[in-house]
Amino acid sequence: MDFENKQKKKLTPAQALIKAQQSCAYQERCQQEMRNKLYEWGLYSDDVENIISDLITTNFLNEERFAKTYAGGKFRIKKWGRIKIKIELKKRSISPYCIKKAMEEIGDKDYIQTLKQLIIKKSKEIKGGKPQLRNYKLAQYAASRGFEQDLIWDLLKEEEDFAS
Repeated sequence: MDFENKQKKKLTPAQALIKAQQSCAYQERCQQEMRNKLYEWGLYSDDVENIISDLITTNFLNEERFAKTYAGGKFRIKKWGRIKIKIELKKRSISPYCIKKAMEEIGDKDYIQTLKQLIIKKSKEIKGGKPQLRNYKLAQYAASRGFEQDLIWDLLKEEEDFAS
């Protein structure tokens, strides 16, 4: 069977609305993600925008709720820093207001504690070497996870036990 020539079944706007509502009820979605899905399902621009509008009106789609859920999940589960979370939210066309609200969900105390745990865990994996090189590697790792450079270096200077 030739998969490339196989046409996807196009949905009617009514079918797409039901499927979109189910999708949003299952997991928080952002408008851009849902818009892309609707186009994949073979809908035209007017129908897509009407369905998005309907989903917002009925509270199936809520950008602020999505941003808060996304940020909280990525921070708690994936141990991402604020920088990486902001970048990912921007990629999803989330408004600066919603991004700001999402960042407020991450408490400073938890944020520092998570960064410490991340550095401690990584420092156990790095064997030997000069303390400056170890700290550089730890800082690079934490930065790749989306944590702020100044926060990382302040923590590394404060905590001498990372160097050993």
